[in-house]
Amino acid sequence: MSNDQNPFKKIEEAMKKMSESEKNKNTQKVPEADPKVKVIKPKKVVDVKRYAKMIIMLTVAFAVVVILLSNLFIVKENEYRVVRQFGEITRIVKEPGINMKIPFIQSVSVLPKNQMTYNVQEAEITTKDKKRIIIDNYAVWHITDPGKMISNARNIVNAEARLGEFIYSVVRNEMGRLNYVDVVNDEDSGRGSLNDRVTEKVNDFLADGNFGIEVVDVRMKRIDLPEENEQSIYTRMISERQSTAQSYLSEGDAEKRKIEAETDREVQEMLAKAKKEAAIVTAQGEAEAAKIYNDTFAKDPEFYNLYRTLQSYSKVVDDETMIILPSDSPYAKLLTGYLK
Repeated sequence: MSNDQNPFKKIEEAMKKMSESEKNKNTQKVPEADPKVKVIKPKKVVDVKRYAKMIIMLTVAFAVVVILLSNLFIVKENEYRVVRQFGEITRIVKEPGINMKIPFIQSVSVLPKNQMTYNVQEAEITTKDKKRIIIDNYAVWHITDPGKMISNARNIVNAEARLGEFIYSVVRNEMGRLNYVDVVNDEDSGRGSLNDRVTEKVNDFLADGNFGIEVVDVRMKRIDLPEENEQSIYTRMISERQSTAQSYLSEGDAEKRKIEAETDREVQEMLAKAKKEAAIVTAQGEAEAAKIYNDTFAKDPEFYNLYRTLQSYSKVVDDETMIILPSDSPYAKLLTGYLK
C-alpha cells in the first residue's frame, strides 16, 4: 500500500499541520490594546463530540472488562464444573484452577467431588421367619463420572432417589435370608458382613445403570420393631434369657457335684492310705515291743511268770470279786503271803 493510499499517513500529516498552525497563532504578536477600548474575549467552545466519543469508548471498555470477568470461573479442589452450551454438555472441568466460558452462550453448574451422606428413608422389611422390622439406613457415596451422572440421573436429587431404591431392594433381599433373632442379636455370627454385601451389590446395580456414582459404605442406624410385635418379642427374649440362665445353673450344679464327688474320693483314698500306713507302723511297733518283751522275759522266766500272774490278778480281781480257793492252793498261798 502506497503512502497516498495509507489513511493513517494522511491523518498523521493533518495532525502535523494543525500543530504547526497552532504554533503560528501563538507566535503572532498581539497588538497593544487601547486602554479606552474594551476588548471582549470570545467564549471557549467545548468539543462535545470529542467528550462523547471518550465516554462511549470508556463505557465499551468497561463493559468488555465486566463481561470478561463475569465469564471467568474458578474450579475448587472439592468440585466439578460442568460447562453447557444451549443445554448440552460441552466439557467438564475436573482440575482446580481458573477457566473461562463463552459469554451469553455457555453456562456453568457445580457438582460436588467430595463424599456425601444420604439418609435412606426407613422402611418395613419381613425377615425369613416372617417377622416384620423397621430398618433405617444411611449411605456414604460420591460422584465418579459427572457426565454419566448427568446423562442418566440429571441431578443429585434424582441420583440419591435411585440410590435409595437400590439400597432398599438389596437390604430387603438380604434381610429376607436372616431370621429375626439373627438380626436383633448383634453378637450373632449369622449376620456376618451384611453391610459389605449390601454395599457391593448396590455398586453392581449402579455400574449396570451407568449412573457415574459409587457407594463407599452402607450402614444401619437403627432397627425397630412394629408396635404390635414389641411385646411378643420382649416375652420371647425374656424366656430365652431365663432358659440360658437355667442352663448355666444346671451346668454349675453338675460341675459342683462332680467336684464334690472327686473331693470325697480323694479324701477316702487319703484316709485309707493313712490308715494303712498307721496299721503298718502300729504292727511294726507291736512286733518290736513283743521282741523287746521276749528278750527281756527270756533272761528271767520266773519273773515273767510272776508278772503274768499279777497281770491276771489285775484283770480278774476287783472290789466286788469273791474268790474261794483251797487253802493249800499255790494261788491262795501267794495271796496270803506264804511264799515257801
